[in-house]
Amino acid sequence: MERRDAFGAYTFIVKFEGADEAYFRSCSGLKSEGEVTPVQEGGVNGYERKLIGRTKFPNIVLKQGFAGPAMWNKRAAFASDEKAPPARFNGTITQMGPGNKPAHTWQFIKAWICKWDGPEFDASKNEISFESIEIAHEGLLYMPGAK
Repeated sequence: MERRDAFGAYTFIVKFEGADEAYFRSCSGLKSEGEVTPVQEGGVNGYERKLIGRTKFPNIVLKQGFAGPAMWNKRAAFASDEKAPPARFNGTITQMGPGNKPAHTWQFIKAWICKWDGPEFDASKNEISFESIEIAHEGLLYMPGAK
């Protein structure tokens, strides 16, 4: 029997079209939720049928990292032209495990950066500056073996 190791939340590497990789310490929103549509069937009083509805994907939120200019340029290009549709892209999020080796990978599709919180600068504090990026997307896939 093969022993499976549990991975801690170490570092996440984000890659997408037109940008170099960016590193983050926190990643949330790797979720998928299927809407449940109840249907009452005539003559069946003991239960109601539950059909599969739309699948919802919350936004991915990446925190405590610094992405560099490529991600900022993707967000800025969309924000500057209100008439143009958002420049959508596909990308991957890879969780790095022990020894800084890839552990798990997820792919998000048809995404765009919907929110950017830049670092706060305060010379009186001895803290690391970090940013937060929120990515809206239309699908999330777990990619087994894509390490």
